[in-house]
Amino acid sequence: MTQYQYTRVWIPDPDEVWRSAELTKDYKEGEKSLQLRLEDETIREYPIDVQSNQLPFLRNPDILVGENDLTALSYLHEPAVLHNLKVRFLESNHIYTYCGIVLVAINPYEQLPIYGQDVIYAYSGQNMGDMDPHIFAVAEEAYKQMARDEKNQSIVVSGESGAGKTVSAKYAMRYFATVGGSASDTNIEEKVLASSPIMEAIGNAKTTRNDNSSRFGKYIQIGFDKRYHIIGANMRTYLLEKSRVVFQADDERNYHIFYQLCAAGSLPEFKELALTCAEDFFYTSQGGGTCIEGVDDAQDFEKTRQAFTLLGVRESHQISIFKIIASILHLGNVEIQAERDGDSCSISPQDEHLTNFCQLLGVEHSQMEHWLCHRKLVTTSETYVKSMSLQQVLNARNALAKHIYAQLFGWIVEHINKALHTPLKQHSFIGVLDIYGFETFEVNSFEQFCINYANEKLQQQFNSHVFKLEQEEYMKEQIPWTLIDFYDNQPCIDLIEAKLGILDLLDEECKVPKGTDQNWAQKLYDRHSGSQHFQKPRMSNTAFIVVHFADKVEYLSDGFLEKNRDTVYEEQINILKASKFPLVADLFHDDKDSVPATATSGKGSSSKINIRSARPPLKASNKEHKKTVGHQFRTSLHLLMETLNATTPHYVRCIKPNDEKLPFHFDPKRAVQQLRACGVLETIRISAAGYPSRWAYHDFFNRYRVLVKKRELANTDKKAICRSVLENLIKDPDKFQFGRTKIFFRAGQVAYLEKLRADKFRAATIMIQKTVRGWLQKVKYRRLKAATLTLQRYCRGHLARRLAEHLRRTRAAVVFQKQCRMRRARLAYQRARRAAVVIQAFARGMFVRRIYQQVLMEHKATILQKHVRGWMARRHFRRLRGAAIVIQCAFRMLKAKQELKALKIEARSAEHLKRLNVGMENKVVQLQRKIDDQNKEFKTLSEQLMAVTSTHAVEVEKLKKELARYQQDHGGDSSLRLQEEVESLRAELHRAHSERKILEDAHTKEKDELKKQVAVLEQENALLKDEKEQLNNQILCQAKDEFAQNSIKENLEMKKELEEERSRYQNLVKEYSRLEQRYDNLRDELTIIKQTPGHRRNPSNQSSLESDSNYPSISTSEVGDAEDALQQVEDIGLEKAAMDMTVFLKLQKRVRELEQERKKLQVQLEKREQQDGRKVQVEQAKNDLDSDQDADLAYNSLKRQELESENKKLKNDLNELRKAVAEQATQNNSTHSSPDSYSLLLNQLKLANEELEVRKEEVLILRTQIVSADQRRLAGRSTEPNINARTSWPNSERHVDQEDAIEAYHGVCQTNSKTEDWGYLNEDGELGLAYQGLKQVARLLEAQLQAQSREHEEEVEGLKAQVEALKEELDKQQHTFCQTLLLSPEAQVEFGVQQEISRLTNENLDLKELVEKLEKNERKLKKQLKIYMKKVQDLEAAQALAQSERRRHELNRQVTVQRKEKDFQGMLEYHKEDEALLIRSLVTELKPQTLAGTVPCLPAYVLYMCIRHADYVNDDLKVHSLLTSTINGIKKVLKKHNEDFEMTSFWLSNTCRLLHCLKQYSGDEGFMTQNTAKQNEHCLKNFDLTEYRQVLSDLSIQIYQQLIKIAEGVLQPMIVSAMLENESIQGLSGVKPTGYRKRSSSMVDGDNSYCLEAVIRQMNSFHTVMRDQGLDPEIILQVFKQLFYMINAVTLNNLLLRKDVCSWSTGMQLRYNISQLEEWLRGRNLHQSGAVQTMEPLIQAAQLLQLKKKTPEDAEAICSLCTSLSTQQIVKILNLYTPLNEFEERVTVAFIRTIQAQLQERNDPQQLLLDSKHMFPVLFPFNPSSLTMDSIHIPAYLNLEFLNKV
Repeated sequence: MTQYQYTRVWIPDPDEVWRSAELTKDYKEGEKSLQLRLEDETIREYPIDVQSNQLPFLRNPDILVGENDLTALSYLHEPAVLHNLKVRFLESNHIYTYCGIVLVAINPYEQLPIYGQDVIYAYSGQNMGDMDPHIFAVAEEAYKQMARDEKNQSIVVSGESGAGKTVSAKYAMRYFATVGGSASDTNIEEKVLASSPIMEAIGNAKTTRNDNSSRFGKYIQIGFDKRYHIIGANMRTYLLEKSRVVFQADDERNYHIFYQLCAAGSLPEFKELALTCAEDFFYTSQGGGTCIEGVDDAQDFEKTRQAFTLLGVRESHQISIFKIIASILHLGNVEIQAERDGDSCSISPQDEHLTNFCQLLGVEHSQMEHWLCHRKLVTTSETYVKSMSLQQVLNARNALAKHIYAQLFGWIVEHINKALHTPLKQHSFIGVLDIYGFETFEVNSFEQFCINYANEKLQQQFNSHVFKLEQEEYMKEQIPWTLIDFYDNQPCIDLIEAKLGILDLLDEECKVPKGTDQNWAQKLYDRHSGSQHFQKPRMSNTAFIVVHFADKVEYLSDGFLEKNRDTVYEEQINILKASKFPLVADLFHDDKDSVPATATSGKGSSSKINIRSARPPLKASNKEHKKTVGHQFRTSLHLLMETLNATTPHYVRCIKPNDEKLPFHFDPKRAVQQLRACGVLETIRISAAGYPSRWAYHDFFNRYRVLVKKRELANTDKKAICRSVLENLIKDPDKFQFGRTKIFFRAGQVAYLEKLRADKFRAATIMIQKTVRGWLQKVKYRRLKAATLTLQRYCRGHLARRLAEHLRRTRAAVVFQKQCRMRRARLAYQRARRAAVVIQAFARGMFVRRIYQQVLMEHKATILQKHVRGWMARRHFRRLRGAAIVIQCAFRMLKAKQELKALKIEARSAEHLKRLNVGMENKVVQLQRKIDDQNKEFKTLSEQLMAVTSTHAVEVEKLKKELARYQQDHGGDSSLRLQEEVESLRAELHRAHSERKILEDAHTKEKDELKKQVAVLEQENALLKDEKEQLNNQILCQAKDEFAQNSIKENLEMKKELEEERSRYQNLVKEYSRLEQRYDNLRDELTIIKQTPGHRRNPSNQSSLESDSNYPSISTSEVGDAEDALQQVEDIGLEKAAMDMTVFLKLQKRVRELEQERKKLQVQLEKREQQDGRKVQVEQAKNDLDSDQDADLAYNSLKRQELESENKKLKNDLNELRKAVAEQATQNNSTHSSPDSYSLLLNQLKLANEELEVRKEEVLILRTQIVSADQRRLAGRSTEPNINARTSWPNSERHVDQEDAIEAYHGVCQTNSKTEDWGYLNEDGELGLAYQGLKQVARLLEAQLQAQSREHEEEVEGLKAQVEALKEELDKQQHTFCQTLLLSPEAQVEFGVQQEISRLTNENLDLKELVEKLEKNERKLKKQLKIYMKKVQDLEAAQALAQSERRRHELNRQVTVQRKEKDFQGMLEYHKEDEALLIRSLVTELKPQTLAGTVPCLPAYVLYMCIRHADYVNDDLKVHSLLTSTINGIKKVLKKHNEDFEMTSFWLSNTCRLLHCLKQYSGDEGFMTQNTAKQNEHCLKNFDLTEYRQVLSDLSIQIYQQLIKIAEGVLQPMIVSAMLENESIQGLSGVKPTGYRKRSSSMVDGDNSYCLEAVIRQMNSFHTVMRDQGLDPEIILQVFKQLFYMINAVTLNNLLLRKDVCSWSTGMQLRYNISQLEEWLRGRNLHQSGAVQTMEPLIQAAQLLQLKKKTPEDAEAICSLCTSLSTQQIVKILNLYTPLNEFEERVTVAFIRTIQAQLQERNDPQQLLLDSKHMFPVLFPFNPSSLTMDSIHIPAYLNLEFLNKV
């Protein structure tokens, strides 16, 4: 065999196992060595064995390095596998790799973010080869095969201790729990996961290799029902390492539960355990360290307790379990003392640990003390009790501890299985086997022997399964099958388990009374020395070697017999059986162990095999032979193999990369050992023996199309093209085989094809380079020639221009010289002339200055003389004047003293006092003037009063004359009484006038004073406001920019909060709809399960529309008042009442107003009571003045009767009022309005009583007059002429209030109706009428006076309150102003803004309250008007109906009457019984296709017209019923068509339109701005449907979410294929080999593939449907924004989980596809939806794939560009980046580290994948319709004839 230069090979290396090298020269067959160059550039000569001619392994091309599947490598051998795993683990940080059917998992010793819920959902439903290798992919494959093939599955997880087996099994179970879920509310998946903390606590321990090593094997079966939901689980355990309970090696620990319990020993409930720290106990301190770094034992113990509780273990049982565990620790600390003879020992009775042990287990102290040091020997004749030596006692104690722990372990496993057991029928199951891998230590004992025996069995099953799959693959592809020789380890298994094998000889030796380990080893030597799998060590007679499939292992026979027997003395067990604690006794009783192993197979009868208990049965009685541990283990292992053989296995091989537990550190030696031991290399060997490389025809054609000749491409049959190409390229036909769907290659052939492809590309590249370089040289020559010509042209021109310039400059120089010489001469002359003039000027000036100086000196001397002389004269004058002044002062002082003496004498005289009182006289004069003014006013008033009294006197005189005349005629008794009454009335009237005058004067004065005070305060307030505004303006001007920026930020934050709140609300709606759907599903299931023949009646109190019975009733008035708001808050509760700030301030203000009103009403009530008391006194005085006995008798009798009758009426009225008040109080539930309403009712009651008393007085007086007049008439006296009724009464001309006048008139009328006949008094009753009129006028005047006084008092109080309020406000403003001045400018701005906001808020609240009151009053009046109109209409209709009936009876023949056509008012009437038909015709049975040619959203318009008619007739029940039925009908339709996009879109548009109609015609001005006058006529009149609008809004959200769900379900299968896999640009991408896990979409012609055009067609279909059905454009924009986000999320998540698509060509395809989608958005005018912004992460990912990835500048460009991608996503894409051609370079680890260093400052979320289930909150903007209701036509085919147009 010849190998050429530059060929890369693998050579062995003692440190790195294998090293890469390159041939420096060609190698020819027969040469003895290879000349190699290593990667570090060292030259090395590699010797070749000439006899075997074994050449080194060839290295794969770089293009194949880092593949997801090891079987995709062209050269399959150990160094290729090791290198591929190393590259993936260290450079790409990929811990999972496929190797055929095996998933190789390398423990990273670091937490990776690849196990979240988002990753689980990303792998759910995917084919195994579609995504990167992952434990979730294996779990999904098992789950899918179980559902598809209906066959049980198993996942076998194996590996060394510390390789990550337990974690892998845990993640697999988490996947099943998440994807499968539970079918009911039992949460069985949570219980399955909760079993892990318990099993880790009692079965895991720290070893030198692993901090959480499983020291037992377990097989967990997860059961599923027919719907493949988890219904239960079962666990089997294998070979618990009991020896760890009593012994731990250095740097190891006992089981975790011991340390957890010690950490929690200080808790109160564990005081009785008497535990201290773990260092104090022998069984937990042998290994040295008792703590694990990063592990909190107390916290783990809490998790263990929670898991026990979740699995249903009672608290008492938990305490018992912890007692047993604590007793084991105390047993290990029991001190055993050896006696002197050495053959016996004893335990101190005071040993506290033994006491604690006995107390915790409930056994007798003395017995346990005795039998720990003694044993019983039973012979045929007698029984002996023998003492034991110290070593025997220690062994017995340790055996007892191990036995107790093992029994407790079995009990816990049994109870976990009970908790996970289900009574439902199990359809299938998936088993997860977490079992120890192959182990070899320096000293290997019985445990390692059993572990390696189990691995031998599992490896045999694995080999046969791999061989079987290979055979099935060849037969499926119709490839000629040749037998492949693979390693069969059956001889090794026979050596262990066959007859007279190692286990049989061990059991036989255990039966011998004095059998020893040495004897057993000798028997092994004698029996198996000839076996090829058994060897004897040279230097030992107690050890033996077994040649396992993985390696040779030397076992030390010491301890084999003891561990196999597992002997515990029966006496100690009997003591434990007698424990007073039931749990301890149950652990050791025989009755539960006597059940055969097959008894538990019943629960697994539904599966395809019988599952038996993994816990081997113990002895049935003491006499029977106990089965050894080896026999039990062999039996359980056979059961496990039966289970695995009856299932489809999936394999996970866990690899430990290093022994130091360093994160992402790879030790090749350790890795190779494990790869050999776990069977990965055997899989590779089996694959390499046949045709390991397999290509689908389609993929092969796409990859190697460049090798096909052009004429062959004309053939359309790709298979024929592939055949012809391979036959031309590979001459040996044995190197490949053509299968039915694939091409099979021998090892190395793919590398050869890759070389040919690279050569072809290289040749094409050279040709392209040659052509391009030639073209570049031609272009360069042409450019140089053109440049030369240009240079020559420019140079010649330059020379000519330079000559012309020289000539021009020469002539210019001559001109310059002439001018310069002339100028020089002129300047010399001018200089000489100026010098002469200057000399003359200076000389003349000097002479003139001399003369001037002389004159100046003479003038100054004259001035000096003048001033000196003047000064001397002034000094002389001052001396004379001073002397005169001194003389005058002395004289004047003398005179002043004399005058002072005279004044003192005068001050004591009376004249002085008079002069002092001159000012007082002025004041007296002023007061006198004021008195005069008051006297004048008094005179005017007295004159007015005199005028009034004169008029009164005239009237009185007239009355006296009339009375005298009347007395003459009728006698004087009644006239005297009337005269007295008139006088008393006149006196009262006069007194009332005087009081009124006084009150008016006081009122006017106080009013003026208050007005003045208010004016002053207002002026001060205005000044303060101006100052405040000036300061605020100055401050605001200074910080205007900052405030604007802050306001913008606040607006953005508020918008963001609003979006978040809307999103949370819509998520709640979505969750509600989901729960409602789940409830309906459960109800349907329950109905199906419990269905019995016959008709079942629903309960009477249950509606048929159960899910929608919570809709609100019609609210006929808005809850707009503050009292109603308070009532709502109190009803709901303060904690649940969600009030915003405005409502809170509004209610606070309302409370203050109510408090003020309450105080006012209390004051009024007190005043009324005082007035009532005065009135009662006056009435009593009047009654005492009556003197006539006959009248008094009549009056008293009548008054008594009236009082009795009125008393009864008043009692009834009072009781009714009390009932009404009580009912109102109970309804209001003690709100603020209840005391006010009660006081108001009391006031009304008092007023009514007062009025009633007055009326009764009047009636009684008139009746007495009638009685007396009747008596006189009977006596025969004749009547006189009538008294003139038109007597003018005092104050008759004054204005009387209209209401009081009407009241007086009604009083007179009532009095007239009560009297029998006024003719009894006189002919026309003029006297009585006059008297009644006088009383009514007096009462009116009194009422006016009282009303005015009340108004005056109220006004005064109101003004005082305003003044107080203004004072308080002024104080507050001054205080705030002072505080503001002390603040900084920024704080002043903020404080001013806050004050202004609060002021505006209060003003807005006041205005809102006023508006709400007005609106409420308006609505009430409108409602009353409508009610009256309805009554009038009903009355008219009834009259019309009666008339028509009357006419019908009158007519004798039939007459046809033509109905006059009326205009359609946009209302539809229907009968209540037709409602179901309406819903059925318009909702449940309506199909969108039937309304294709009609107005969009026609059902919504029809429903609104029906609602409008129900509102028009004021039928709230009809409105409620119609809306509820409509909503239920829509829900029913959507539930039935939950996958129909067209139906969902149809009802979304109709629901939104109905919602818009209810808003547009609600009567709210905010929704009526775009209405026409005609549309305003169609508004609702009676009902406020705000609550139903909210219900419809929620329903719209649910429909929108269902619409998105349907659209996503349609698009999601297309996205990955269309965006990532389909070749939008032909020939751009190349397919790489995919190995055993073939791509699901890589089928012939892409059977399951979709192109981008299919996605665009589907979105076109969605858009057309929504547009034609009249869905709002804003909602359509939001739909496509959501869909584009889903496309972005699914594509990016797939990109992040697939190595094969992270390439430059994929980036190009992505950018092209995204541009196509953007163009589609622009074409549909949807670019404003924000859909492109949601695609930003995908756009940046595509750009990242195409950018350069070498230099630090490239890293900086990537960091600045990829802002929408997180750091994890960027690093993940760079790690996944895979060149498709060898010309591309991989991303180096150093470059990725540079990216990570630059992105450290980012605060990105830890989530790797995007949430594809995320849904943006939807907004339904108000979109009014331009149609009027009367213009809508209803087609006849809707069958709505029962609807009548109104």
